[in-house]
Amino acid sequence: MHPKSMEFMQIAMKYLPEAKQMLDDTGIELTMDKLQPMIDMLTKVMADAYELGKQEASSE
Repeated sequence: MHPKSMEFMQIAMKYLPEAKQMLDDTGIELTMDKLQPMIDMLTKVMADAYELGKQEASSE
């Protein structure tokens, strides 16, 4: 597990209401069983972006 996973999860949860509203507006139902895989994927994306930024910062 990425060391920043909890921080990434907090960020994802911060934007969850906005994402849920967007999905509701398009007619896509968001349930808890559908939510967890989406959050997992989002935290993986944030971890990859974090690592990329870290690599770029260390190469400068």
